[in-house]
Amino acid sequence: MVEFQETLGVYTSVGGWKKAILGLQHFVAMFGATVLVPLLTGLDPLVSLFTAGLGTLIFHFITKKEVPVFLGSSFAFIGPILIVKSQTGDLRYATGGIVAAGSVYILLAFLVKFIGVERIKKLFPPVVTGPMIMVIGLSLSPVAIGWASQNWGISITVIVSVILASTVFRGFFNLIPVLIGVSVGYFASIITGNIDFTPITNSSWISVPKFMFPKFDLSSILLVAPVALATFMEHIGDITTNGAVVGKNFLVKPGLHKTLIGDGIATMVAGFLGGPANTTYSENTGVLALTKVYDPSVLRMAAIFAIFMSFLSKFGSILQTIPQPVIGGVSLILFGMIASVGIRTIVNEKVDFSKPKNLIVASLILTIGIGGASVKIGTVELKGLALAALVGIIANLLIPEKN
Repeated sequence: MVEFQETLGVYTSVGGWKKAILGLQHFVAMFGATVLVPLLTGLDPLVSLFTAGLGTLIFHFITKKEVPVFLGSSFAFIGPILIVKSQTGDLRYATGGIVAAGSVYILLAFLVKFIGVERIKKLFPPVVTGPMIMVIGLSLSPVAIGWASQNWGISITVIVSVILASTVFRGFFNLIPVLIGVSVGYFASIITGNIDFTPITNSSWISVPKFMFPKFDLSSILLVAPVALATFMEHIGDITTNGAVVGKNFLVKPGLHKTLIGDGIATMVAGFLGGPANTTYSENTGVLALTKVYDPSVLRMAAIFAIFMSFLSKFGSILQTIPQPVIGGVSLILFGMIASVGIRTIVNEKVDFSKPKNLIVASLILTIGIGGASVKIGTVELKGLALAALVGIIANLLIPEKN
């Protein structure tokens, strides 16, 4: 095991069977949300797993294997996909729109490259990025609470297990608290009779994902593709958060334009194969913050697991039986860790909240991002982090400093 001191935390590189287990931990962290999107829209969950894994590998290749992220199914596209499905009765038109959305990412990447990352960075000072990171974690907290509240006994068992693994255990076990927490929670669920094994017994061992090629229709494209304009802001927030956790500025190296191209091409490939649009996953960033293992190859190992498991339906069925209170217990910590990174960013950059401008900018981002505000312009809806970030940027540019 090799360790390099970074600006924040420790960069840990691992190999062999340890890397495989760490990769499995990241796979488990992303599984629930990635599979949920196709389940809600009617797309094939196994295709979703395959395109998530393939998209992650594409992203890492384009970003020179430097950014430790995992790409999973984007929730932002659920609404437009369902609208296209209801209007056309054919999900292939929705995936055609997803291909177009990926191309929008690439166009935005060239725009960023033309404008320059330094100008982009000026739009995101710590008073903007810190609250943005907090919004990512806190806006997800109701989801975690909803899952955990279905059985607080199981969820608390998971939380305690994660805490013990993170603070009491030593050696390799200290690096896999999420996997330990999920395992303990699953075992507790079996003992208490809270698991339905029907999906496992009814599934085959091996199956091929139901890939499908897209169809293109202008009205469907206009419904789906503009969502990329909103998720562009989320992408910046997620990459900023990931860099804050690792202690590196990924907006500069490998560059925001490359991360956008990686996300865009991954989304286009997903659309061509019949999968949902991809996006960087906060769950996996939370695992990074918790374990301090920032080795990007661990995320690539998780991607390989996703591709492999997309053909092994029996294992996928096992993961689908993980009770939501188990996922909720883990998510309560992971999403909270992300919000804490935002606080750390503000503290480390010494943002002065005695200045009215800083106080107002941060307040607007937090209330709009967490409060559920939304603005709809035609078929494009800005809400959550995307709207909060836009308001924060504009407020920071327009509000004058008090003399």
